[in-house]
Amino acid sequence: MNLAIGIAAGLATAMVGAGWQIATRHGVTGTLGPLELATLRLSIGAILLLPVTLRIGLVPRGRPRLLLAFMVLGGGLPFTLSGMIGAHYAPVAHMGILLAGTVPLFTALAWWLVARDALGPLRLVGFAFILAGVAAISWQSLSGDLGASWRGDLLFLLAAMLWAAYTVAFRSLKLSPWQGAALINTWSLLLLLPVLLVFGAPRLLTAPWSDLLMQAFWQGIVAGLLGLFVYGVTIARLGPANAALFGALVPVLSTFGGAIVLSEPLTMMTVIAAIAVASGVVLASGWRWRGKSGD
Repeated sequence: MNLAIGIAAGLATAMVGAGWQIATRHGVTGTLGPLELATLRLSIGAILLLPVTLRIGLVPRGRPRLLLAFMVLGGGLPFTLSGMIGAHYAPVAHMGILLAGTVPLFTALAWWLVARDALGPLRLVGFAFILAGVAAISWQSLSGDLGASWRGDLLFLLAAMLWAAYTVAFRSLKLSPWQGAALINTWSLLLLLPVLLVFGAPRLLTAPWSDLLMQAFWQGIVAGLLGLFVYGVTIARLGPANAALFGALVPVLSTFGGAIVLSEPLTMMTVIAAIAVASGVVLASGWRWRGKSGD
């Protein structure tokens, strides 16, 4: 049962991740900016999960504060802004490959530092495939074909490192998925408020209602609430390494989804990079379907 639930949650996580990336790119290249999208994502989740936060408190007893900080920063505001600002500069395909695709690499390194989890030959080959895909996208960006997309690429890599920190911290804290989502959204909203006081989010008042409702759904409900929950379930049922396996679907879904939904150019180099990264994620997972022990 753990295995079936974990796989279902992992598939849902991949679809949510790809959909969020496409919606974010649509938003930041249209009528809304990163701060407006971040406000929608974090405020809606924090409000809906307020009962959970009130029940467990902002700092749950018995949980190391440093791990709580890693979880909140890794899955909350810094991750959100890195991904959203990056989406302003680079296409969805890059977001899928460099953000979702490299999470397994950074997660494995972080988990190795925490638990000394062995990195066998198969996983090392997988990491090599991931790095090859990253190198292909980096070459494409730096060659001048995509202008300033290298800025977005760097921010996607930063977001991937943050998400890996969240993955390992959440696993170590042993919180429920709803508790983790509640703490991330609430603390991130508190961190966002000073930023809003300085810069504001004026496009929330000028954007069309259709855009606001669409982004409120994708950012606040799907990504900020459902996404964190199903990813938490995946980690709890399958472990960090196996949870990262489902990231293999995101580069492919994002690459072709961006071309279909947003009419973004689909180059052969991008397709090759997406396939390389997806293959690398599968190999890097080690194919270890052993429920919670599959760390």
